[in-house]
Amino acid sequence: MSSLSQETCEACRADAPRISDDELKTLMPKIPDWTPIVVDGILQLQRQYSFKNFKLAMAFSNQVGDLAESAGHHPAILTEWGKVTVTWWSHSIKGLHKNDLIMAARCDEL
Repeated sequence: MSSLSQETCEACRADAPRISDDELKTLMPKIPDWTPIVVDGILQLQRQYSFKNFKLAMAFSNQVGDLAESAGHHPAILTEWGKVTVTWWSHSIKGLHKNDLIMAARCDEL
């Protein structure tokens, strides 16, 4: 179990600081299957999970949705046959917050 997943998410306000490059480099090894990507100039984290069929992919998507709802922090979830792509970023700051990495680590434990 990743110690990152056990950390507490904090409320992310519009004036919250984005994660620093140094902090990102330090934390990424804890979620090695995630990839930082830039979409429309916004740094995000993305991972694709593979499944044997659509039913299993849908079940995982629902688990991610429940996890997100319980934390009050919501990712983009793309469910397709045999795969689910999850993308985390903090909308209010238009970039990555430590919460996003915490939630990515929690997804990996589902």
